[in-house]
Amino acid sequence: METRHLCTVKEMGHIFYKELYFYPGNTPTFGTIRTYTPPDFEGLIRLQEECFPPPFPSELHWDVEQLQNHVTLFPDGALCAEVDGKLVGSITSLIVREEDYAEHTWATITDDGMIRNHNPQGDALYVVDLCVSPEFRGQGIGSKLMSSLYEVTTAYRLKKLFGGVRMPGYAKVADQLTPHEYLEDILSGKRTDPIVTMLMKSGRRPIKLLPDYIDDDQSKGYAVLMEWANPILSESNIP
Repeated sequence: METRHLCTVKEMGHIFYKELYFYPGNTPTFGTIRTYTPPDFEGLIRLQEECFPPPFPSELHWDVEQLQNHVTLFPDGALCAEVDGKLVGSITSLIVREEDYAEHTWATITDDGMIRNHNPQGDALYVVDLCVSPEFRGQGIGSKLMSSLYEVTTAYRLKKLFGGVRMPGYAKVADQLTPHEYLEDILSGKRTDPIVTMLMKSGRRPIKLLPDYIDDDQSKGYAVLMEWANPILSESNIP
């Protein structure tokens, strides 16, 4: 019988690699989360198109130049999920100094997805993008990708992970609720949001709303700033 080393992280230069199980029901499916590389670019672009169909602006999908920057500037923060050789999800991040971006949009803090502002001397990990193939949603892939970045945050001794989070369920009730009321309903348990709720279950904490964050009709331009604080980094170690 083949023996697998489960839930391990291997440091090979600047390569993140983890083997684990996803759950499409009661039957576990073996998969990996790893650093994505240039041979993955075509599949990652297709994945973006699949995950963000119209009316989401197609110009916000990844292109080869952006992906090349991700794997060149911060490969440990550029991860993909793979099942049976198929790319089923990805997550991208960069390191920043949090105080430099007290107020920000997606474009300003990610350099329009180019991450040329990645700062190895920064104190926080910023999530640029998270996507999971619609065919593979509900299997815990998004949560496990997010947990992988928690591991990166800890390994780099950063004080937190944070990022603006789309709230795609808002468009359905935008004529009834303000964005603040929608978020309050999520926090009180009156309603759920496909992304905000999933990330809360994964350990992220909503902090505030970010207006005019990204051109996204489903969220009406809003995002929720959500963070995860590194629980093992003492105050004395924070830069």
